[in-house]
Amino acid sequence: MKVVEFHDSKDEDYLWLSFDGAFDSQVALESELAPFFHALEAYAGGWMPDVVNGKRRRKYVRAAIWKALEERRDGNSTALGLYRTKWPALDMSLWLCLPPRPPTLEVWFKAKPLSFFAEAERCHHFVEMVRAWASHYPVSHAVAHSSDDATLADYSSFGRDDETRRRDGFDKIYEVFWLNVFGPKLVESVGRERMLSTPAWRVEELPNGCVLLVTRPTATDFASDEARLAQARAHCHLRPDLDFTTVLRTLRERSAVLAPVEPRFHPDLAPLLQRVADHTASHERQRRIAGFNAWQPPEPEEWRPASSALPPDVENPERALEHYSYLAELLVALLHTKVPSIFDATPESLTDADFHFWREDFPTRYLREVIDERAVPSIGAYLGEVLVRNLGGRWIPREKLEEAQVLVGNRVWLPFVRARHYMSSRQALLDFSLTRLYRVAERHRTPLPADGK
Repeated sequence: MKVVEFHDSKDEDYLWLSFDGAFDSQVALESELAPFFHALEAYAGGWMPDVVNGKRRRKYVRAAIWKALEERRDGNSTALGLYRTKWPALDMSLWLCLPPRPPTLEVWFKAKPLSFFAEAERCHHFVEMVRAWASHYPVSHAVAHSSDDATLADYSSFGRDDETRRRDGFDKIYEVFWLNVFGPKLVESVGRERMLSTPAWRVEELPNGCVLLVTRPTATDFASDEARLAQARAHCHLRPDLDFTTVLRTLRERSAVLAPVEPRFHPDLAPLLQRVADHTASHERQRRIAGFNAWQPPEPEEWRPASSALPPDVENPERALEHYSYLAELLVALLHTKVPSIFDATPESLTDADFHFWREDFPTRYLREVIDERAVPSIGAYLGEVLVRNLGGRWIPREKLEEAQVLVGNRVWLPFVRARHYMSSRQALLDFSLTRLYRVAERHRTPLPADGK
């Protein structure tokens, strides 16, 4: 059963929920979990899971749930995954800790895109689902929010080291998110009366002493100034020790980091840089785009005027050309599975190779000896072959590979030198991209006379 793979698609912001609750281990597990799945089925409009994953995937039905929990049981714990076969994508997990450990129910929920939750009614249903869960399974703390913003807030640790985080847990209100459920311990630490008077869109005391707090009607407008003001007011009300101006400034800074930036990339590298930006984590993408907008790739230096070209110094030029072709074929053999266009030896295949090497962080992942002895010669030869095939270039063979040249118009290019610079670091893959050299060589190509001679 094929599901929408949450992490295989383009990274983008999603609605994230963390729910830490408890359940009654004296009640039969199926009966105790029935309210959980009833609320899920009642309120999950448009994003309802249709796949249950235990040791294998099954269609979502209650019987499949109990089967998954049974087959995933490992001593005093069990778990299952819930997914979808079509958009929006869902990655949801339910973990249960069983006696003799304290019985706990933990939910980790991710649904994307976040824009799916722009409708107030859909968000209302989501809140009602969490309310139903928190009313039946008392929580220590639960939150739902934009994943990107929560990442910038460093929700997992709030700047604390691992030892402090493990010892203290969520011992005070470090942040107020879009949706919050505060357990009785947190409520009492703040003061029940103060918490219930928090300025927020919705504040409700639940029957078990937990308090549900929602800052705005929808999850998607978290970065608006109105939402940031509401978030700051609620947080500072619950934490009078905080300075409102400082809290609001921090929230606005996070909004600025996530604000959309229009790409204005250097035209030679726009397709490559767009792919790199798309591959960047969504909470960092706008900063990456802004950086690329301001960045100018260095002018290629791996060339000489044609009048200064070194003459051939090989005994058998044909054999030298066959060797360059052989080296280029080694790159095709290396990349053809992940970069199918490498067979074509076109400018586009250079861009595909650039992105592949950047995505794989090739210069860092492989031994320098392997890169220098195998990758650099193959990349240089392939770049030279693309110049020859597409720009009418001509090899000028030399005994030393780094001296080998490709004549294009009134310049000779040094593809093996370019390849060495290119493979020196991950940043160098952009600074000395194969695409950039090709585009500059293309502009300096001397057009043929009208008679073609």
